[in-house]
Amino acid sequence: MILDYETLKLIWWALIGVLLIGFALTDGFDMGVGILLPIIGKTDEERRIMLNTVGPHWEGNQVWLVTAGGALFAAWPLVYAMAFSGFYLAMMITLFALFLRPVGFDYRSKLTNTSWRSGWDWGLFIGSAIPPVIFGVAFGNLLLGVPFHFDEFMRPTYTGTFFQLLNPFALLAGIISLTMITMHGAVWIQMRTLDGLEGRARSVAKLAAVALVILFAIAGFWLNIGIDGFIIEHMPSANSAFTPDHKIVSQQAGAWLINYQLYPWMIIAPIAGFIGAISVYFCAEADRSGFAFIGSSLSLTGIVLTAGFSLFPFIMPSTTDLNSSLTVWDATSSLLTLKIMFWVAVVFVPIIIVYSTWTYRKMWRRIDTHFIRSNQHTTY
Repeated sequence: MILDYETLKLIWWALIGVLLIGFALTDGFDMGVGILLPIIGKTDEERRIMLNTVGPHWEGNQVWLVTAGGALFAAWPLVYAMAFSGFYLAMMITLFALFLRPVGFDYRSKLTNTSWRSGWDWGLFIGSAIPPVIFGVAFGNLLLGVPFHFDEFMRPTYTGTFFQLLNPFALLAGIISLTMITMHGAVWIQMRTLDGLEGRARSVAKLAAVALVILFAIAGFWLNIGIDGFIIEHMPSANSAFTPDHKIVSQQAGAWLINYQLYPWMIIAPIAGFIGAISVYFCAEADRSGFAFIGSSLSLTGIVLTAGFSLFPFIMPSTTDLNSSLTVWDATSSLLTLKIMFWVAVVFVPIIIVYSTWTYRKMWRRIDTHFIRSNQHTTY
């Protein structure tokens, strides 16, 4: 099979998108459970029920995030370098928040002390709520553009501050991310629990679905009328990571919607975002939690794809020097690197998917108080 450089660039744009969607769908519901842990779990047993719905899966779900980070480093080294320098503080906050999750899962139920368990419940809440917010804020800032440029030695320089990242549109994107993860977690709890928890989860899922539809619509309207997008006016035929500033880029009102005119099929993404969230409301209300989870997964996939389709071919636009903006065409690794990574992905991504599917099937059951009481010392 012969793959040319341009095709491989597109393939890796798609594969990184798949990894991000995989992370949102899998780690999304266990983070949603963590967010709801101190909110709808009224007793210690109920909170243990919630934790044990994700207990067999949460560590495996993290693989999607780790793999996405590794793929970003190998496929888009300039994006990795710029993101980890410009967003350094935000990423460190995310990392320290994530530290609370494995410790919280493993040590929360080691002691019966109420204060101990309550403290870890809130630790799991923080470790589950902060990453989705920061990831959403990051996507919001990508749509606004990031203040960076390359110097004469092709070293990326970030000229903004941490607090510049916390602008109104980016915060809205962060709230959207938190809302969709909360909805996903609520549907998961409704699908996997008994003893009254599923009723409270249903109410949260319906509320989050309504909020998500409204917030997603506001963000789309804001992006259309209030934010200038980026367009490539000229791209040299020989484009690579060695010459990311040789193109000509400009800003234009409504430019982030141009792709939906050039490629009408892309409109499927925002439609899926809305339809998925609306279906969550009605399926959760009808107590069809399995269909609600499918709808939630569809909504998350549509929202992530909407951000990717709107940005394409940009990955990280620059507001300091428009021509330094990083795109699918000039931010990638060498042809050889992309080829090797492609064949590694062809082998291992299906293995991850098949194994994950098998573990969900083998460990599938609704969790209730009887299960917790019968397994006091072997459950979370």
